[in-house]
Amino acid sequence: MPHDPLSAAEAALGHRFARPGLLREALTHRSVARPGGVGSNERLEFIGDRVLGLIMAEWLAERFPGEQEGALGRRLAYLVAQPVLARIAGEVRLPASLDVAPGEVRAGVKLRATVLADAMEAAIGALFLDGGIDPARRFIRAAWAGVMEELALPPKDPKTTLQEWAQARGLDLPDYVIAERRGPSHAPAFVITVALAGRRGRGSGGNKRAAEQAAALDLLGQLE
Repeated sequence: MPHDPLSAAEAALGHRFARPGLLREALTHRSVARPGGVGSNERLEFIGDRVLGLIMAEWLAERFPGEQEGALGRRLAYLVAQPVLARIAGEVRLPASLDVAPGEVRAGVKLRATVLADAMEAAIGALFLDGGIDPARRFIRAAWAGVMEELALPPKDPKTTLQEWAQARGLDLPDYVIAERRGPSHAPAFVITVALAGRRGRGSGGNKRAAEQAAALDLLGQLE
């Protein structure tokens, strides 16, 4: 039987969409969208980022009732960072359902962490808009269960860890640069890159600190 991207994605998300167009949009890479990115998954990614953060914060507060904001914040930053999002996307086989231009497929775009993470957030955004918070919560708690179990202790702040890695090797401190800023002034989204030891990490977030943490975590994954 031919592969049906929407049916496969619905199975991965555990939800039958009343509005399949939302899921189709979530699976549409910018390379096949109309000029200016219209019709791509970028708007749903923006929504999914917020939905994921809210549901994850709720889950962490429930799971670790004795922890304060600092420890919970480090857990949250880790769980919603690009490397984990890309890992989850791969585990639920989301790449097979992505609509990407043929030339970009040949270039390996479907395997890039940035593309997978964005698509995962967009799928969560579509899930929320179609079914509300409950199906989004069910999917996130099921998909992230393994990663959550790995966090017996709060992870160290990624920026601090990256700085210590550089200092231990006598290197210059990591260099963070704002690569992109989008969204309205009251709800901005930042994309930040960080360079160290000839490598570059990339991360996004609803504020500069969150984006820097995500970028540092992405670079740490490469360095380790």
